Amino acid sequence: MSELIGSPAGEAASNLGNLTVRPAEVGDIPAIQAIYAHHVLHGIASFEEEPPGQEEIKRRLAEIRGQGLPYLVAEDRPGSGAILGFAYAARYRARPAYRFTLEDSVYVLPGKGGRGIGSALLGVLIEHCTTLGFRQMVAVIGDSANAGSIRLHARHGFRDVGILPSVGFKHGRWVDSVFMQRALGAGDETLPG
Repeated sequence: MSELIGSPAGEAASNLGNLTVRPAEVGDIPAIQAIYAHHVLHGIASFEEEPPGQEEIKRRLAEIRGQGLPYLVAEDRPGSGAILGFAYAARYRARPAYRFTLEDSVYVLPGKGGRGIGSALLGVLIEHCTTLGFRQMVAVIGDSANAGSIRLHARHGFRDVGILPSVGFKHGRWVDSVFMQRALGAGDETLPG
């Protein structure tokens, strides 16, 4: 088995039929990088224009894990090594007042969308982040026409909270950012401990 980069306490694999959602390992980096590179080069979910290389993906994985946050992969048939997608949670903003709020990211292997992979990843990610004591999760979705991601988040309890029109410019056109949000655990009904 590949080396793990600082897996947060309580983060374990979740078997969902023929799909396993588990903590990302260093050995998963080539697959993660390839999936992300496709979305950077051909899509508008990410506002990056040049795909980062494997070393940068490794650095980002270590940074997320170093903050005690989950970085997950969906593996086809447990133990097969075929990575179908990945998801992670990152701090929404660096300033201390945002410390109970996270932003999620979910990417699925091209051609595998609509098969429940993103839903499995997001569901497990939400569970882990709730267990860690966070109270809000924000989705910043590239493009208001990204119906798949908007539906995915709505199915997991996110609600629309706003659109920033034309804040990105990619592939020769202006691109919106859609903001969606959901409470984790008690959300804002109680004060954090």
